[in-house]
Amino acid sequence: MQDSVVRRDGIRAETISLLLFVSLLFPSLTFSATRDSFSGTTTVGQLSVAPTSISFGNVLVGTSQTQSVVLTNSGGSDLTITQATVNNSAFRLSGLAYPITLGSGQTAACTVTFLPQSGGTATAALSVVFNTQTSYRHKRRASTSTATMTVPVSGLGVTAGQLLPTPLSLAFGNVQVGSTQTLPETITNSGGSSLTISQASVTGAGFGVTGTSLPLSLNPGQSTSFNLTFTPQAGGTQSGSLSIMSNGSTPTIAIPLTGTGVLSAGTLSSNPASLSFGNVQLGNTQAVSETLINSGNSSLTISQANLSSSTFNISGLTLPLTLNAGQSTTFSVVFAPQLSGNTGGNLTIVSNASNSTLNVSLSGTGVAPALLSASAQSLSFGSVATGTSQTRSETVTNAGGSALTISQVTSTGTGFSFGGINPPVTLSPGQNFTFSVSFTPTSAGNASGALSIVSNASNPNYSVTLTGSGVAPGQLAVTPATMSFGSVTVGSTFSQTGTLSASSAPVTVSSIGGNSSEFSVSGISLPLTIAAGSTASFKVIFSPQASGTASASLAFVSNAFNTPTLQSLTGNGIAAVQHSVALTWNPSTSTNVVGYNVYRGTTSAGPYTKLNSAPDPGTSDTDTTVQSGQTYYYVVSAIDSNANESLFSNQVQAVIP
Repeated sequence: MQDSVVRRDGIRAETISLLLFVSLLFPSLTFSATRDSFSGTTTVGQLSVAPTSISFGNVLVGTSQTQSVVLTNSGGSDLTITQATVNNSAFRLSGLAYPITLGSGQTAACTVTFLPQSGGTATAALSVVFNTQTSYRHKRRASTSTATMTVPVSGLGVTAGQLLPTPLSLAFGNVQVGSTQTLPETITNSGGSSLTISQASVTGAGFGVTGTSLPLSLNPGQSTSFNLTFTPQAGGTQSGSLSIMSNGSTPTIAIPLTGTGVLSAGTLSSNPASLSFGNVQLGNTQAVSETLINSGNSSLTISQANLSSSTFNISGLTLPLTLNAGQSTTFSVVFAPQLSGNTGGNLTIVSNASNSTLNVSLSGTGVAPALLSASAQSLSFGSVATGTSQTRSETVTNAGGSALTISQVTSTGTGFSFGGINPPVTLSPGQNFTFSVSFTPTSAGNASGALSIVSNASNPNYSVTLTGSGVAPGQLAVTPATMSFGSVTVGSTFSQTGTLSASSAPVTVSSIGGNSSEFSVSGISLPLTIAAGSTASFKVIFSPQASGTASASLAFVSNAFNTPTLQSLTGNGIAAVQHSVALTWNPSTSTNVVGYNVYRGTTSAGPYTKLNSAPDPGTSDTDTTVQSGQTYYYVVSAIDSNANESLFSNQVQAVIP
């Protein structure tokens, strides 16, 4: 707003503008309201609440608790309270009649009540809505503002103390007349507030209570334990009750008691009747469960459990121990052999049963511990070309007297690995297992490592030393690179010699592959290792099966870096021509000649081979078994009627085209 103001000296002042800022703060609501000599505004009302937060603490469910709240106008002008609410039904607000106008400094009182209906924390907010006015005298007007004051409210509902017995009833079963059976009982305060137990009384013949000291206070959740006893003086079923009195929500609780007095003693039996521990490794132990059962009609008390051998011991049996009729107890007998061989013993149970002494026979065998051994304590792979692998076999054996389990196998060292074993692997005494260890060098130079075998043997960490040397891969060459066989008659063969040579490093040829059945390789045994700078010879055989040109290649597979190494093969199959040699000779001048034998040789002057199976009666014959390109030599002899044969005739030569 703007006003012209005239000073006392008659000089007109500049127009002045003024803005009024109002700040609302919670939970304390404050209006800035100082008097302004220029604008002419007045101070506003300011509401404060005491206390600034309301906490009821613990309040028993079903009861109530009240707190007073004072509302004060601490501002400079009136304010009007139009509404006040609490946003949780567990709390109630009373004592205010709306609207309520409070002048500066005036107060109004009200009450907040906490009425918990269930256990747990309850929270709410007390909200007070009020109006204030700001007046501007020079404008002769006022503005109204509405604000809300909020106060947090909280309380904890707690339930009354409540006794809960565990168990809800006690059954003593059959108890021999004159003996006592004891059972435990626990009482817990399951409510939300403390209580005091003032009295505990027992009714019924033979029943009693021990271990209580009254009066006794229990906080929420707190428990106390004591014992109930049954000592029948005569046979028959008895019933009674334990009454507990307190200031809890249920002043008296009753715990039913039952028991039966019997005249006869109980009978003790064992399951199993004997214990066998089998094979147990020396230094180890084996536990077997044993159960003792009262199979009689009354309770009995076990007083002793004796062992005949220090190799056995008992675990989990505390004596003396009372068993009701039909009741049982289970414990363990432990076998701890110190020497190899069979061990026997006896467990004697002493009680007041009708069978006062019960014997359980014990047997077990101590065996030597498992022992792991390997076929090789170190593996040397020698020189291996980088990028290739060399594999060795390793066999592990259980050389001990009991089973072992290999749980882990690891290898260390660059390039070393293993395969064929997947733990866990169990080995019986004398059993073995074979797997592979490989060396695959990635660079040249010596390498070392170890194979670690972890088991439950007496030597649990077994190590095999690994060594090898990586070498640069060799190069394989084949000579000639192309092998030509020329023309070869179909059905015949022709061979040529080739050479393999290694350089840079040793080369191992593992296989030879070919792509034609007309060519084959001989004179080489695989795998073949060729030292660096050395050679190896082989033969290639051409056996044409049909006329025409044949071509193929041989692939020499090795550990050389240029594997496979190839050799080209060519040849020409030609059809075979059938030749024959016609032979004639002059008749013999001797008498009594009945026929002639024909002989052939491949070298001059023999040796010769007879061609005919029976003497030729005439003086001519034809040799149809000759082959192209060969030279043959023939002779003839005469045969008389007495089977006498003459000397060879002169030799003739036949050259086959």
